[in-house]
Amino acid sequence: MEFTKHFEQMIEERLIRRDWIDKTIHHADKIEDRQDGTRHYIKQINEYGNRWLRVVVNIGTNPNRAITAFFDRRLGRDKHENQN
Repeated sequence: MEFTKHFEQMIEERLIRRDWIDKTIHHADKIEDRQDGTRHYIKQINEYGNRWLRVVVNIGTNPNRAITAFFDRRLGRDKHENQN
């Protein structure tokens, strides 16, 4: 897997640990393949308040290229709304 400069900058700015990235890619709770050629790996990170980490990877390149990673607020909100 190749990590873009943008990816490296984003995880640094967002204080996302590399081990969380690895866990998300290798042990995702959910994987979404998108029509734009990306795969979204999603994992709940217990050590970070049970927030959902989304890692976006371009699977149309060889090697695959990690594009960005972020804690997806929509997933937490959607889950909370569904409980009400």
